[in-house]
Parts: sequence; C-alpha cells; structure tokens
Amino acid sequence: NKLPAIIMHCKGTPADMQRDPHYYDLLGEISGFLVRQAELAAQAGSPRDGIVIDPGIGFGKTVEHNFELLKRMPELAALGYPVAVGPSRKSFIGAALGLDVGERLEGTLAAAAVAVAGGASLLRLHDVEAGRRAVDIALRIREAQA
Repeated sequence: NKLPAIIMHCKGTPADMQRDPHYYDLLGEISGFLVRQAELAAQAGSPRDGIVIDPGIGFGKTVEHNFELLKRMPELAALGYPVAVGPSRKSFIGAALGLDVGERLEGTLAAAAVAVAGGASLLRLHDVEAGRRAVDIALRIREAQA
C-alpha cells in the first residue's frame, strides 16, 4: 500500500529523447517536473520520506546538460527529497573523453563523487566496489568540518 517511489525525469520517450533535447531553463524545468511528480506520488499514497528524485542523467539531455546537472546537484538536493543519480558508463562521459563504454570507469567515478559531494543520496553504478571507494572519499569531503 505505502510504496516508496523514485521519480525520474526524461524528456520525451526512449525512441526520441536524444533527438536534439532543448530546455529554456534546464534546472527549473527538471526541478518543477520532479517536485510535481513527487507531490502526486505522495497524494497517491507513497510515504513522503520514501520519495526519491532523479534528474535523469542521460535521458533526454545533451552532454552539456548532464554536466550542468551534476554541477548544480546542491540545488537539486535542496528540493527536500533524496536525489538519485545514474552516471555509470553513460555516453556523456564517452563523448567528453572520447572513450568506448568499457573505458569509462574513471569518468563514472568522477561524476559519482561530484554528485555525492553535491548532495546526491543514491547512485546507480556498474562498478560497485570502485564506486563505494570514490563515494567514501566524496562523503568525507562533504562532511569535513570547515
């Protein structure tokens, strides 16, 4: 009855999401969608503390959109919901570094660390052990006393 929910943003459908995705206000549009859908999930019975938002890295976003979302992770985290991010082996990393999918570990770890340092709570990763190590350091940085 009271099921948790992960709300993910995707512009378009899987068939057309990467055909020239355009935003007038990237973070505003994505944040607005996520908050509206989170409210609908809560109204439908999902416990508010069980709702997670995901900006949909790689889903209807350009390479630059993905980097901007990672940079602006603190703003997504400030929406009041845990944030999930799935940067693992994504094409934006390949495009930025000129690498095939099997060569994207370091880029994935950098994106994951930046996301966590910026406030992300959950990650979807292929390389769990390496990801855990990178996240441990990112959390130490995020929680360091000034």
